Amino acid sequence: MLLLAIETSCDETAAAIVRNGRDVLSSVISSQVAIHAEYGGVVPEIASRKHLESLAPVVTLALQDAGVGMDELEGVAVTRGPGLSGALLVGFSAAKAIAVARKIPYVGVHHIEGHLFASFLERPVEFPFLALVVSGGHTHLYHVTNFGQYTTLGRTIDDAAGEAYDKCAKIMGMPYPGGALVDRMAQSGDPDALRLPRPLLRDGTLNFSFSGLKTAVLQQVAKNPVTIPGEAANDLCASFQQAVCHVLSAKTEAAILQTGASRLVVAGGVACNSGLRSSMTALCRKLGVELSIPRPSLCGDNAAMLAVPGDYYLSHGHASPLSLDVTATWNMDSIKESLT
Repeated sequence: MLLLAIETSCDETAAAIVRNGRDVLSSVISSQVAIHAEYGGVVPEIASRKHLESLAPVVTLALQDAGVGMDELEGVAVTRGPGLSGALLVGFSAAKAIAVARKIPYVGVHHIEGHLFASFLERPVEFPFLALVVSGGHTHLYHVTNFGQYTTLGRTIDDAAGEAYDKCAKIMGMPYPGGALVDRMAQSGDPDALRLPRPLLRDGTLNFSFSGLKTAVLQQVAKNPVTIPGEAANDLCASFQQAVCHVLSAKTEAAILQTGASRLVVAGGVACNSGLRSSMTALCRKLGVELSIPRPSLCGDNAAMLAVPGDYYLSHGHASPLSLDVTATWNMDSIKESLT
């Protein structure tokens, strides 16, 4: 199918044209990072307003870049949730309107489900596989047996890894969002300079916790303020990153051994992180597991990733009804039951 995909779950207004759930003809992303940086984080009302302003131009540009007309579209895939309700409504309402106007089906897709299948835009992964999704709002381990069939093995019980990165960056005096800067500074620091905690490392579960690690960074900076740029700041970033990657790797290894998985997908915005990519590569080499991590442009929020599950659902007759609404929270385990 030739699909239009729309993503407005947080602060990126994105649209893409994708053929057969694999061939990306265009992908356009309008970021609001500079706008929200002034406030030190995403302001939901502002995000919604900017989506309203940006969505039509972004969709128009996606169509132009792909060289297709609206009348050629065969379906629409759009983020239904989770995310900011107001932001989700902008994209979801537009998708419904296009579907009605063009008399084509649409399907509401889980945002994290899109991340799970971003790798498929480069190379399909054989089912079943284990998936580690690491982003600003999620740190989850899933066992994936097919489209719509997901079992949650572990999840964060407080801060997500990406959230911890941004909060620690703020503690050190970096501008929002600071996660990528922490990664860059870590590459110049000594990861063994400071011994930071590894929360829930040996608790016997596959769950994650990064709140305590964030608090440890706060205490460290309170005792020994850092200057950016500076060697001490680099060492703190490197030590923090090593702690996060250690926990993520250890839990993922335990999940691989528990499930017997031979394939691992790592996805989400933090999948861009050099430390995580390196540690997951080493882990999979050690265990003889096939690793799939999408290129950086597909790790962050984008619309093209939604077309992979969207194409599958629409091709198999699972279109969403017009009565469907967005949902700020949505359990991945329940997706199969929600399909019509």
